[in-house]
Parts: sequence; structure tokens; C-alpha cells
Amino acid sequence: MQSNMTFSSIVALFSAMIVLASIPSISVLAVTTRAAASGFIHGVFATIGIVLGDIIFIIIAIWGLSFLAETMGNLFVLIKYIGGAYLIWLGIRLCRSKSQEVETEEVVKSSLLSSFMTGLLITLADQKAILFYFGFFPAFLDISKISYLDTGIIIAIATLAVGGVKLGYAFMADKARLLISSKFRKRINIAAGCVTIAVGVFLITKS
Repeated sequence: MQSNMTFSSIVALFSAMIVLASIPSISVLAVTTRAAASGFIHGVFATIGIVLGDIIFIIIAIWGLSFLAETMGNLFVLIKYIGGAYLIWLGIRLCRSKSQEVETEEVVKSSLLSSFMTGLLITLADQKAILFYFGFFPAFLDISKISYLDTGIIIAIATLAVGGVKLGYAFMADKARLLISSKFRKRINIAAGCVTIAVGVFLITKS
């Protein structure tokens, strides 16, 4: 079994997912709150839940797109344009979003299972993630030729990128007992927005 992904596409996808995973969001808030209130290990379990939720969405998106590519034929190009437009719109919203100071609340000491379920349910509750992946993945690989090996590679990339970033947030929250400042969140939003717009433009112009 061979992969249809090149080394450059793997590196590009990994880099993009790191930047996008760094966006201060409800999942980041969940990880940092758990870590700051109950310790680093709770941030780890919340991260595991988030990564598992992302993997579920990734599998749905990849094989859903593969099915569409097979059934729609040449009309699948419409999905590409819609996905690219969605990413550009999302990127503009990220660049223009305003960050507000968020303070952690005192959290009652809870179980590791509770931290895991918090991360998982927060991720699964955001159905927009599927739409995002629908537009995101075609920029990095040919969906019509996707293989199980490609799926495994993408899951590994997501695990390392998303998991690594969230664990970094958990570590900082555990050590500093502080959430990221609004100014820093604004900079990350702009960086992530630019990456998202660039991926959207590339997807639309990709032959």
C-alpha cells in the first residue's frame, strides 16, 4: 500500500494544523482551565479527548469527501470551490475577531474521566469542524485517490500537531496558573487567519 501524499504536503499539512490548533478557542480554554485548576495531568486527559474528537471528524471528512469524489465525478470541483471560499471567509473572521480577557474560574477537583469527556464533548459539539475539514484536506491531497495509509498519516499528523499544541497550553497553564493574554490571542488569531485564507486561495486556484 502506497501513500499519495508527498513529503512536502505532509510538512505543509502538519505546519498548517499546528498554527490552526494554536488558535485560542473553547478547547484551549478547557485544557488550560483543567490544567490550572486541577494539575497538568487533567490538561493531558482533556487534550486526549480533544484529539479523539478531531480524529472522528477527520475520518468522517476524508471518507465523506472520497465518496463525493467518486459519485460526483467532474462536479466535485464545486466542492473544492465551496470549501476554498469557506476557508477564506473563516480566515477573514479570525483576522477580524476581537479577543477579550478570560479568567479561570475556581473548579472543583474532578476525575480524569471528567477531564477527558470535557475535551471530547467540546470537540464533538462543534459540527463546524467537519465543514472546515471538508474544505481543508483537498488542498493537501487528492481525495479521489485517498488510501488507508493516507488516512493513518493524517491522523498521526493531527495527533502530533493538535495534541502537541494543547499539551503546550496545559503545561503553561499548570506552571503559570494564567491564561494567555488577549494581545497574544489576537496575534495568534491573525496568524491562523492568514494561514486559513492562504489554504483557501490555494485550494481554489489548484488545478
